[in-house]
Amino acid sequence: MNTRQLERMRNDNGFIAALDQSGGSTPNALAKYGILQDSYSNEDEMFQLVHAMRSRIMESTFFTKERILAAILFEKTMDSKVQGKYTPDYLWEEKGILPILKVDKGLDHIENGVHLMKPMVSLDDLLIRANNRHIFGTKMRSVIKEANKEGIEAIVKQQFEVGKKIASYGLVPILEPEVDIHTPNKQSAEKLLKKEIINHMSELESDEFIMFKLTLPEVDDFYSDIIKHPNVVRTVALSGGYSQEEANQRLIRNHHMIASFSRALAEGLNANQSDEAFDKMLDKSIESIYKASLT
Repeated sequence: MNTRQLERMRNDNGFIAALDQSGGSTPNALAKYGILQDSYSNEDEMFQLVHAMRSRIMESTFFTKERILAAILFEKTMDSKVQGKYTPDYLWEEKGILPILKVDKGLDHIENGVHLMKPMVSLDDLLIRANNRHIFGTKMRSVIKEANKEGIEAIVKQQFEVGKKIASYGLVPILEPEVDIHTPNKQSAEKLLKKEIINHMSELESDEFIMFKLTLPEVDDFYSDIIKHPNVVRTVALSGGYSQEEANQRLIRNHHMIASFSRALAEGLNANQSDEAFDKMLDKSIESIYKASLT
C-alpha cells in the first residue's frame, strides 16, 4: 500500500470523479454526451468513444488534484493510455490524482429485494493486474431495491467478504451497497443497511482499511458513526440519479462525506462542444461538487 496515497485520501480536500461506466451503462453515458448508438457498430468502437470522452475530461486543465482526490476507472480504461501513459500512471504522475478500479462484473438477478454482485471468478488475477498498473483502490457496486432485511444482510456480507480479499492485496476497497433512490421506504432500507455495516465492522483487523460509497441518506449525517470509524479511510456519496443540483444540496447537509459522482459530474458535457465551452462546463461542475464536499 502506498502510504503517501493513503494519507492523501484520508486527509486532503476534494472529491472522487467516477469515470467507470461499464458495458451496460456506457450507451446511456455516451448518449448524454451527444454520441448516439448509430455512431458505433460494436463494443470495441463504443469503448474507444467512451475512452475519448474520459480522456477529454482527464486532460482538461481544470481536472486537477486541487479539487479531485481520485478517479474511478473501468477495467478497459486501466489498460488504455492517455498521452502515451497507462491511465493510472497518467492520473498519478501527471495529475496527482489517485487511480481506483471498478472490479465488479455487474449485478446479479434480483432476490429478496436486492441485486447482489455477479460472481467474480477472476478477481485474484484482476487484483494482481491492478497492483501492476499502480492502482490505489477498488470499487464494487450492489443495489438495494427494497427494505428487505434478508436481502440487505446478504449484500453487506458479500461486500465485506470481497472487501477483505481486496485489502489482502494491499488495495483499499470501496464498498458500495447502493440504496436505489426510488426504493419504497428508502429510510427504512438505510436503517437496515447501517445496522448491518456496523455489525460487520467488528470483523476488520486494525490494519484493514476500507471506504464506503453510499447513497445520500434521507436523514442528514445519518452515516456519521461509520465515517468516524478508525478502519474507514473515507466515506463518499453517489449521486444515484439525483441531478447535480440536488445531489450537491444533499451532500452539503452530510458533513465529512465527499462526492463520488458520475452522471452529475458529466452533466452538460457534450462531444460537440468547443474545448473552451467543454472546459467551462467541466470547471463549473467540478467547482460546485468540490464546494459541496467541503462541509
